[in-house]
Amino acid sequence: MRKLANRCLSLNDFEKYAKKHLPRPLFAYVSGGVEDNLSRDHNLTSYARYSLIPDNMVDVSQRNTEVTLFGHRYAAPVGIAPMGISAITGFEGDLTLAKAAATKNIPFIMSGSSLMRLEEVAEANPAMWFQAYLPKSYGEIDLLIDRVARARIPMLVVTVDTPVKANRENNVRAGFATPFRPSLRLAYEGLTHPRWLTGTLIKTLLKRGMPWFENNQAVRGAPLFSKHAVRDFSGRSHLTWEHIQHIRRRWSGAMVIKGILSQRDAQRCKEIGIDGIVVSNHGGRQLDTSIAPIHVLPEIVAAAGEMSVMLDSGIRRGTDAIKALALGAEACFIGRPFNYACAVGGEQGVHLAIDLITSEVSRDLGMLGVATLAHLDSRHLRFIQ
Repeated sequence: MRKLANRCLSLNDFEKYAKKHLPRPLFAYVSGGVEDNLSRDHNLTSYARYSLIPDNMVDVSQRNTEVTLFGHRYAAPVGIAPMGISAITGFEGDLTLAKAAATKNIPFIMSGSSLMRLEEVAEANPAMWFQAYLPKSYGEIDLLIDRVARARIPMLVVTVDTPVKANRENNVRAGFATPFRPSLRLAYEGLTHPRWLTGTLIKTLLKRGMPWFENNQAVRGAPLFSKHAVRDFSGRSHLTWEHIQHIRRRWSGAMVIKGILSQRDAQRCKEIGIDGIVVSNHGGRQLDTSIAPIHVLPEIVAAAGEMSVMLDSGIRRGTDAIKALALGAEACFIGRPFNYACAVGGEQGVHLAIDLITSEVSRDLGMLGVATLAHLDSRHLRFIQ
């Protein structure tokens, strides 16, 4: 852990070590966007379009980065975004991320495309949020929602930006597909990445058996490795806001909609009675050239009313998070770097990643002359054309 801490001084540093550690298809899946990766890359550069304007000679000796979301007081306004199949990039990845988030008291969202049962992860982190990809029928939706409720998960996050399967050409080029088809190429990737092979894949098979997609629906889905099994990616193109209204009536806890990029959709969420929204373009993994979330954040905040507004996609630095918070977001979520940290360092790696980003937020607030998040606003920003 000390060696990793000496090498990884920011969230960006974890990626180069994960690239060496992970088989090429897995790294391509995590790191890639869609088509020409324009949305992914624009997310990363969009924050540089905003410059910070500090207030000097302010007492910032007692800085407070705490934030309250849906009745829970978190230590920092940054959380772990949902990431699919994280239990095969890092051993027991979902559980590892959940435990680290609980220890550090930051928000954690578990992905519906996960390889561990949501009930097990909820036991380790009762405050976790669960992100659902909706099945194709009302009956299947009800069964999934009821399962989440039985697990006593307090927060339901519904992702709405995946109506059809994205054109992830980078996955095809790298040989990534789920389920994985046993092949000489796949065997070669495992053998040439021995730390991942023994520390994640073999360890998983010995301790837990074959990984399966556990939470896309109320029942177990396809296995991760199979010659013949096929994952069902169909069925979402017909979903409408009526399905969200139906879930809102059925789900009694707090409900968040993830994938909002327009005022119109924010207004629809408000009318339905949604508690919060995540302004997101899915990390640039769905529609290429979709707008970077921070550029539409102010207008969505204006349309949101009493809803909590959060943001993900492209956050890598404390200054990135601060800029989103200054424009009205209550919290930000980060995906890929936490996946990389889990892959190369396990739970201690995730602890390090959390400490790095939360320390940056606190330090940068001090440099900005802001002691608490409540004092941060758009006066501290200037958009550069």
